[in-house]
Amino acid sequence: MKVADILEVDGCGLVEPSFAELTIDSYTALLLQATADEARLLVDENEEPLALALHDESGWNAASFLFREPTIAAIECFEAVGGDIYQESRAAWLSAVREYYSLDICENVLPALEDLPPDREGKIRDLVAEVWGDRPGATCLDCCCGSGVGTAALRAVGMRALAYDNDPSLLALGLSRGRLAPEDTMCIDARVASRYVAPVPLGALFMAGEIYSYNTDLWEPVVAELLALTDETLITVGTKPEADRVEGWFTEQGRNAEVFENRRDPIYDRWCCIARRM
Repeated sequence: MKVADILEVDGCGLVEPSFAELTIDSYTALLLQATADEARLLVDENEEPLALALHDESGWNAASFLFREPTIAAIECFEAVGGDIYQESRAAWLSAVREYYSLDICENVLPALEDLPPDREGKIRDLVAEVWGDRPGATCLDCCCGSGVGTAALRAVGMRALAYDNDPSLLALGLSRGRLAPEDTMCIDARVASRYVAPVPLGALFMAGEIYSYNTDLWEPVVAELLALTDETLITVGTKPEADRVEGWFTEQGRNAEVFENRRDPIYDRWCCIARRM
């Protein structure tokens, strides 16, 4: 379901320029600059505000309260206009907002060049089956998803994948190829994923990249956030020293850790690191 459909309007823009900026309070004030003649307040199943939409001569625009609180001024504006209240589940609105920004990426970002070997998805699918077995319907985070080969593999084995990355060109590629689902994809910084993502059972980070001593300040918080959001976590890297470093981060976070060599793929996912809550 799209944003405009939930609000029952012909079209509606969100004032926040990107999904990552949904946490910024100043965009509420930006919406309130409109000289509104209609207003709609969207509330969730617990009657907590999800969004405020205002109509002026330019059309409908909304501010979303998924990751920040509505201001008193916003509620006063709604009451002054004499608007209508609409209700939808928080999950449905969140999916609609993710889709809105994913489609914006598709329309405005040039996709990266395809660089995946044709057998990569199948190898990841086999690895996931080995590590987690049959988990139909389970939700798994695909951290630093890139163009979505991991997401495609997770979906192929019956899981729901919530994917995020901070590279819009890679996301544009994955969305255009159908590997990423617009309603389950976010362009965010993985180091602050918990601002936007609720805890789920499973998490994965496929081909984490090159993890060296000089860039641990980048990768360690990414891994820490993924661990905080998941009960079981799978991270793949290219070399044994990288795997040892990831294993150390797992144990520092109080997780049971396991490392093994994945001979299916000598390049991308050669070493696998698994963390489970004690």
